[in-house]
Amino acid sequence: MKQARTARIQSIETCGAVDGFGLRYVIFLQGCQFKCRYCHNRDTWSMAGGREKSLDDMLTEIRSYLNFYRPNRGGVTVSGGEPTLQMPFVISLFQKVREMGLTTCLDTNGCIVRYDQELEDMLEVTDLVMLDIKHMDNEQHRRLTGMTNAYTLQFARHLHSRGIPMWIRYVVVPGWTDQDSNIRALGSFVRDEIRSSVEYVDILPYHELGKYKWEQFGEKYELEDVSPPSGEEIARIRKILSEEYGLPTR
Repeated sequence: MKQARTARIQSIETCGAVDGFGLRYVIFLQGCQFKCRYCHNRDTWSMAGGREKSLDDMLTEIRSYLNFYRPNRGGVTVSGGEPTLQMPFVISLFQKVREMGLTTCLDTNGCIVRYDQELEDMLEVTDLVMLDIKHMDNEQHRRLTGMTNAYTLQFARHLHSRGIPMWIRYVVVPGWTDQDSNIRALGSFVRDEIRSSVEYVDILPYHELGKYKWEQFGEKYELEDVSPPSGEEIARIRKILSEEYGLPTR
């Protein structure tokens, strides 16, 4: 089994409260295949960015927080960027984290191209997957991210076949992802194809907090004229998914 003792990381959050069960040590890894127009972690796209950090150093830090993480099923989450681009490291980390009695969570866009033993080794030590579904229409998905959504939807089906719990994350971007037809397509997909594996559908409002990072790269932020959705709009979308499709939302 291929493993890794170091990773390229952008940052670490030691007390994440929304990235899985309980309190969590959240590692934002470098590298991403998607180029989302609203990305708030623009600085994670390049595999050459960030800094290198050793697995041993991270494990030492995690052990110092065990009394905070162990209650309420807390643990470690890998995010990004896209963490599956550094899969050997994720496997090594998750194996050690589980030995500490902590839970493991993968926060991913689901762009899995190769289904092989390495992937299965990672899923074997993954307790929860937070899967980002960006758009249900493939052409709109390409416009938004630069990639097809076929990989993400296939990965959702694969996780379901493995019985791995999922939280589906969906970002509401006004004018891009808020159409009723798209919300209902999401509801149908979750209900009809992966329902028993999905614990929540998280409806997340688009925000502009990462806009400054684009400016630091000297790049144009393409959603300059898009404002965050209202609370009423988020509630409306949650209502469609919960009342029409019977899905747990938050």
